[in-house]
Amino acid sequence: MTLRQSSLFALLFFLIALPSTGWSQGRPNGTRLKSSPGLAVTDLGSWKAVQKGAEFRKMALQREDPHQLIDLKLARFDTRLIAPRILRSAQYNVKSVNVKTLAEKSGAIAAINANYFDENSKPLGFLKAASSEVTPQISPAALYTGILAVKDHLPFIVHRDRFTPEQADEALQAGPLLLMKGDSLTVSLGAGRQRRRALVGIDREQRLIIAVTDSLFGGLSWVELQELFGAAQWRLQTRDLLNLDGGGSAQLYLRAGQFEEYVAGATEVPVVIGFFPKTN
Repeated sequence: MTLRQSSLFALLFFLIALPSTGWSQGRPNGTRLKSSPGLAVTDLGSWKAVQKGAEFRKMALQREDPHQLIDLKLARFDTRLIAPRILRSAQYNVKSVNVKTLAEKSGAIAAINANYFDENSKPLGFLKAASSEVTPQISPAALYTGILAVKDHLPFIVHRDRFTPEQADEALQAGPLLLMKGDSLTVSLGAGRQRRRALVGIDREQRLIIAVTDSLFGGLSWVELQELFGAAQWRLQTRDLLNLDGGGSAQLYLRAGQFEEYVAGATEVPVVIGFFPKTN
């Protein structure tokens, strides 16, 4: 998402939030984060199966100062049954699109926005989709430290310094890489900044997790996300976690049977991660 789009998105959500004076103020009731005592998890939520191999969960959080109510909406996939694919809006002859539209066009049961892009909707960082290198260079930028890759329909997350294009059938570069093999990585720039987030991770059972923060304004910091996804008490226990493009780009769609969840973004995106049932 570009700087101009980010500013417009922040203004939009600020204006929406102005009338919300009826929210309860004061100290949040819940379990506070060690890394951020002003933030509490007020509802841990639980995983609910929406179809075979796919689950949904919503966690509720409250920030004390400034007062914010934040939902963290997550989907989890059994990679034996559900496979990720990198989808480009160009495949459907459009410059950019929202994740719901691209999921419907492609037949994906779920989709989340992917990597960063410039003002012309050109993806930034390495991108390989459908065995074609769209952006062949691995970016050395400080932010783009992680790679989500797919090989033989199985996903993995790796640091860019340990990745070569030949390792993957499809891959995209984003960042920062927040967790690797269960350990929190040092984020040198903007670690405490709070904003809307989109994430992809792999847990200790090799299930793929995607998540988006859903709030009128504000959001979560990378340090807070490292604790939420890494510490056992929050029951996510994610081994590897990669930050995707956030702000107005952050969006998630899931539809399975009668269940539907859509967290809309304020910006259309050129690249999406889609999730598809495997066929025998």
